[in-house]
Amino acid sequence: MKNLLILGVLVLCMSSCKEHKQRYFAESDETKTLEAGIVAYESGDWDKWQSHFADTAKIFVNSKEAMTIEARRKELSSMTEAFSSYGFDKDDDFIEMVLDKDDETWVYYWGQHNGTLVNGTKLSIPVHLAVQFTNGKITAEHIYFDGTEMNAAINAMQAEASSETDETGTAEN
Repeated sequence: MKNLLILGVLVLCMSSCKEHKQRYFAESDETKTLEAGIVAYESGDWDKWQSHFADTAKIFVNSKEAMTIEARRKELSSMTEAFSSYGFDKDDDFIEMVLDKDDETWVYYWGQHNGTLVNGTKLSIPVHLAVQFTNGKITAEHIYFDGTEMNAAINAMQAEASSETDETGTAEN
């Protein structure tokens, strides 16, 4: 009877030790791809940046409305022209890959984006990225940040430039 009880406990223990699939990763090919895309963004290498995306990728910037990769590329290129320097603080960023309940691959990134506008105004904005990967390519990117400070600074810089142009009379309105 004692042997039967021990055997029963062993069988119960063995059957309850089910191996669970790993779902969280601090490092993966996808996290490295996203990091490479961030480096390409920081250097203004838009071809390299775009190479990490699928042709049909949808990008959502603080919105539920998607834009194409080409539209986002133009937007980023135009925005970064207003900066003399910009990039993410690599010391305090956080990145992880998750396989969700539907086995979709998502990479999450939290970082501090710092930049100096061409007029010397310094900005520091927290950014969150939620990036979906399929077959090693980015198929969806959700970008969340509060652009209030940046938009106000860029608008002020443009208003100042307009005001200076109006005063000198060298350009039309």
